[in-house]
Amino acid sequence: MKRAIVLIVTGVAAAAAEGETKVKLPTGRADMARGEKLYEGHCALCHGTKGGGGRGPMLTQSKLRRAPDDAGLVKVIEEGIRGTEMPGAWALSPKEMRQTAAYVRALGRAGAGPVPGDPTRGAEIYRGKGACATCHSIKSAGGIAGPDLAGVGARRSAAYLRESLVDPEAATPEGYTLMKVATKAGGSVTGVRANEDSFSIQVRDDAGRTHSFWKHELAGIENQRGKSTMPSYRGQLSEAELTDLVAYLASLKERL
Repeated sequence: MKRAIVLIVTGVAAAAAEGETKVKLPTGRADMARGEKLYEGHCALCHGTKGGGGRGPMLTQSKLRRAPDDAGLVKVIEEGIRGTEMPGAWALSPKEMRQTAAYVRALGRAGAGPVPGDPTRGAEIYRGKGACATCHSIKSAGGIAGPDLAGVGARRSAAYLRESLVDPEAATPEGYTLMKVATKAGGSVTGVRANEDSFSIQVRDDAGRTHSFWKHELAGIENQRGKSTMPSYRGQLSEAELTDLVAYLASLKERL
C-alpha cells in the first residue's frame, strides 16, 4: 500500500513538473536584432525607445514586478495586463514574442545608469519650495489629489520624471483622466475621475475633495484627455533644483 502511495505521489509530482511552462529565450544576434525591431514597433511608444519608461513602466531594471521570469514576461507580451493600458501582442507569432522578450531582458541587463543630482536636497525641495506633498503622497503621507509616488523611481526614468515636472501635460499618468462635469442646475466641477459606473460618477478636485453625481442630473461630461491639474515647474525651480528633485524622485524605489 505504501509503495502504491509513493508511486502515485511521484507520478503527480512528475506531471506537475511537466505541466510547468518553461521558456527559453533566443540569444542569437539575428534574434536580438529582430526583437529590437519588434520592440520599436510595438512597445517603444509606451515604454520608451531604450526602455526608459513613459506611459508604461521603465524596463531598464533586472527585475520586473509583473514578469518575474522569462515565462511570465512572454505571457505579459502575449496577453497584456488586464485593467491597464498594456495590450496583448496578438499579432506576433510565438517566436516573435520570445524575440521581443529577449530584447526586453537585454534592456534590463543594460540598466538605467546613474542619476545626477542630490536626493537629500531634492527631498527638501519636494517638501518645501516645490510643495509636492500638497497633492502627492509617499507611503500615505501627503495629499491625495495626485498619484502616490511611492516606488515611482522603479517605474519611471529620470528623463520621464523631469518631463513630468516641466511639462505635466506631456506626461499625464495612466488612470488620471481630467474631466469637467456640468450639472443641469448650472454648477460644474473639474477634476480627476475617481470612479464611474452606469449611473454615477465621482470626481476628485485639485484640493482632494471628492464630488459624487448621479448621471441623470448632469448636463454634460467633458473628458479633457492630455490635460493636467499639475502646474509646470519650468521657471519656478532652477535647473539645479530640478535636477535634485528628479534625483530624489528617482531614488523612491519601494512601493510600500
